[in-house]
Amino acid sequence: MPQDLTPRRVVCLQPSATVTMAGLGLLDRVVACTKWCVDVCPEAAGNGRMVVQDSWSAQAEEIRAARPDLVVASVPYRAEALEEILRAGVPFLAFAPRTLQDVCRDIAALAGVMGAAENGRRMIDDLEREVAAVRAKTAGLTRPHVFCEEWGKPIIRSQRWVAELVEAAGGEFLGEPGAKTEAASVAAQDPEVIVAAWCGAGDRVPLEKIIRDRGWQQTSAARNRRVFCIPDEYLNTPATTLLMGLRALAAILHPEIFPKLPARVRRMEAS
Repeated sequence: MPQDLTPRRVVCLQPSATVTMAGLGLLDRVVACTKWCVDVCPEAAGNGRMVVQDSWSAQAEEIRAARPDLVVASVPYRAEALEEILRAGVPFLAFAPRTLQDVCRDIAALAGVMGAAENGRRMIDDLEREVAAVRAKTAGLTRPHVFCEEWGKPIIRSQRWVAELVEAAGGEFLGEPGAKTEAASVAAQDPEVIVAAWCGAGDRVPLEKIIRDRGWQQTSAARNRRVFCIPDEYLNTPATTLLMGLRALAAILHPEIFPKLPARVRRMEAS
């Protein structure tokens, strides 16, 4: 009989990998993950799983201690951490998605390696179906200009997959996705909606403070109180969690069509 070579002990170094493993029904094979993984995928807590550093701060000894037969990581990376991952001497699956199509390909790739291609196809179909359904509902609607940031110091615009979600939700993404920018440049663009989803900050972005400190009080977004914090994992985890970000964006941009704002999405208090 041929030997089953599908991985049985997987270390996940980013939440997107853990979320995908859970969606595939293979969370029992995850023997170690990061504290961020547990934040995004609470069912990953406990069960004897080790907690390890992520693909920004990975340590070879930690990885080896979990005795994995596969390590899965995704953006963001740091060169020194990549060196540590490789030094661990374990087969390594590295993802670096930029677009929603890339995210789908990554799900398919991990599902294939894990021998769960059918479940991966189901996950991709569900993601693509919901994006298409929201896009169809927003077609022909007025498209507000949206500034969306993933980091505050320096100010960094959200990634390309977020720009695609904004477009599907019925908005127009301002600027170059993933690029650094300045407060004055954003103010000059006069966004109608401002969305902050800072990496690692959950839903704790200080909206009132950034509007005040950056001199954005006279932007259309601030004057109309259309300044929002979307939880980090809804927009910055390139996995099926992005559907929560899509729902949040749709409700923010077109509440007349999508009246229910997802949990933990915050709106700036009245000044």
